[in-house]
Parts: sequence; C-alpha cells; structure tokens
Amino acid sequence: MRIEFPNSTRADFSWNQALLRIGSDSDNDLVLAAGQAAAHHLRISLDKRGWVLDVLPDATRIYVNARPVRERAILRAGDTLSVGDCRMLLCADEAPIGRTSPEMPEQERCTVALRAVAGPLSGQVLPLADRLELSPQGRIPLDLPQGESATVTIFWREGQLRTESNQPIDGRYPMRVNGTPVQQTELLPGDQIGIGMHRFLIDAPGLELEPEIVLSPEPAEPLPEDTAGPRGEVWWLIATAAVLALGIALLLLLHAH
Repeated sequence: MRIEFPNSTRADFSWNQALLRIGSDSDNDLVLAAGQAAAHHLRISLDKRGWVLDVLPDATRIYVNARPVRERAILRAGDTLSVGDCRMLLCADEAPIGRTSPEMPEQERCTVALRAVAGPLSGQVLPLADRLELSPQGRIPLDLPQGESATVTIFWREGQLRTESNQPIDGRYPMRVNGTPVQQTELLPGDQIGIGMHRFLIDAPGLELEPEIVLSPEPAEPLPEDTAGPRGEVWWLIATAAVLALGIALLLLLHAH
C-alpha cells in the first residue's frame, strides 16, 4: 500500500505489513497531527477480503470517499480516507501501466459493467456492451467541481478492456486507476476508476482467472513394518524369530550326532 496526501507537501507513505496503525501518538505506524486525529484513531488490516478499516474508540468520525464510517469499512486502492482535515489517497503498489489483460470472447462481454460506488452516480450499474462514455454532455453525465469537465471512455480493443480520459495526468482532476493517475491503460476485474468525487468499480466476472486446482498427493502405501505396530514391537518379533531359528538349528545339530 502507498498513501498519498493530496494538496499537501507531506511525502508519500509506503507500508507492506498486515497491520497499519494511524493516530497522533508516536507509537503509531503513521503519525498524524494532534489536531487531526486521536491518539489511536484507526487501524487498517489485511485479510482475505482485502484492506479492512476499523475505527477505534475515542476516534472522531472518519470518511471514506466522503461517506462517514462509524465502525468498519472495506477499503480499495483508489479510495480517499479523511481524518479531520487530513486527506489520504490509498494507492496500489503496482501501477496499472504496462499490465496485460486476458482477452475476453465477444459473447461474454455482456457480463462486464461499471458499478458506481461513490459520487453523484453512486448505486448505479452501467452496462458496458462495446463502449461506454462518461462526459458532461453525454448520456451519462460526469460532473466535476469548479466547473471542470472531463470525458472517460471504457471500451474494447483487440479483446482487451481499456480506458481513456482526456484529462492530463498533471491536471486538477486526473483519471486514476487504483490511485495512480493515467490517461489510458488496460483494465482488470476489481479495478477502481476515480476522477474527482466519482468512483467506479470494474465488474467483469468473465475476465476473472480460473482458480488453480491443486490436487493433494496420493497417500503412499504403508510398509508392512508400519502396520505391524510400534517400532519396539517389530524388533521384538524379529528377535524372537531369530532365537527360535537358532534353537531349531541346535536341535537338528544334536539330533544328527
């Protein structure tokens, strides 16, 4: 995880452990100013669901993408976390540029959709079909603050899902994929596209990689000595058989004389 601090001179913060503690006390992993956070304000843990935010007791309200969180929330790369007047942008460690996306057969593309999870379009599911454009004058509006305008397009090219924006990377409201500003890139299932206050998730079950099935190894056939009983019992049987064989040999030898 990499955390950016928008509109701040503070350097980015990188973290690769399973637990991140945030607060104003010096024993936290990420320390904020006392006027911004309680001594122990929140923690972010990593589990099979992804990043999980837990609000600690004594903490004031926390916002994720401008929505209040009172106890717990699932976080995604590209989310904006607000604690007091401190804004933190959560970014994936891997930049989306240069990734390869698996090709998807044309008959399965109807399953792909854009799900709005924050912003004015929140709650809507936008089917992709061949091409989807979000723009101020289009069928699906994309409004930005301060009268800014932008166009974001999601489309298929050579069997791969891609996105493009007319916003420059260094502009006021660049398009971000998993927190990284881009103008164009391939998309993968679960990616989050963000621009301004808008957040969209890529729902593409047809692009999900099939889980690798690992078969457990066949149990080895047990050896005779393994089924005969404890090791001590096996050696006792061997010793007994040796003594009996020696006794029989002596009897035969005496009988012969």
